[in-house]
Amino acid sequence: MKIFRIIALSSILVLVLDSCKKEPENQWKVEVKNAAEKVELTDISKEFYDQALPLDQFKTKFPWFQGTVSDADFGKRRADAEEIKIYKEAASKIDQTKLQKELQDLFSHIKYYFPKFKSPKVYLFSSALQMVQDPIFYDAEGNLLFIDITGFMGDGNANYKGLELYFQKSMNPQNIVPKVSQIFAENIITESPDHQKFIDKVILNGKIMMMQDAFLPDTPDYLKMNYTKKQYDWAVANEANIWNYFVESNLIFGDDPRLVERFISPGPFSKFYTEIDNESSPMIGIFTGWQICKAYFKQKPETKLVDFLKLDATKIFNEAVYKPKTP
Repeated sequence: MKIFRIIALSSILVLVLDSCKKEPENQWKVEVKNAAEKVELTDISKEFYDQALPLDQFKTKFPWFQGTVSDADFGKRRADAEEIKIYKEAASKIDQTKLQKELQDLFSHIKYYFPKFKSPKVYLFSSALQMVQDPIFYDAEGNLLFIDITGFMGDGNANYKGLELYFQKSMNPQNIVPKVSQIFAENIITESPDHQKFIDKVILNGKIMMMQDAFLPDTPDYLKMNYTKKQYDWAVANEANIWNYFVESNLIFGDDPRLVERFISPGPFSKFYTEIDNESSPMIGIFTGWQICKAYFKQKPETKLVDFLKLDATKIFNEAVYKPKTP
């Protein structure tokens, strides 16, 4: 009886110790001591639709906003009831205080890895739904960031009627900061014209995703991918099957340009040309590249992010020893 009691106590002790095990540490959770310059948001459209503000005064303040639109048409747009309605609805979806804080945190993390980084001037505006499929753009020369708030009114918003549903999946307010992060990651890394194989494209996008991890250590992975939670869960559950398909189909070192459209470009799903296509998550090549890059850091955790970005795709692939396991 005493022996059984000891065994039982040992079993309980093992269970307690197992329950006390810590989650794997996130290597990208760093202490940022030197914050980036304070972020200030300027809502251009708030002033644009303010009839109390003379047009000339608005044009003086934002001389680049009018573009090639004539003064007459520009003036009419300021009083367009439908445009004003869309702007007000879009603005009501955005918590500017929260957005300012999240952008400040993002820019501070970028500066941590790239000390020369300077916070851009951030402008919110309404394109009246004209730019919703590409709602964020960055002017590197002027260090200006523009965010079209009508591109983040929420999945299924009535104003998006007729727009492809797969675009709408990442048109929520919570998608703003991950998309801004992606813009800056893409601006940091350069693609070599000499590296056009599928593995090069996959690893290039994997590097962008690793920067997302570094810049947004507390952001859910599915948002970094512009996925829904369901799409992300599918990718995780099928990671090994996806990789086996790439290997068995000899796609890894292939140079067929159509592979980008099938597995990297945005779309409703990835194109395996099998019965699972409609169930699959889009841009699965990006997800795979991300997992390969993560595997590399598991093998070489001491690697600095800036050094990693300079590595050749084939070297990363070979040294990652990527072997996803079936769940």
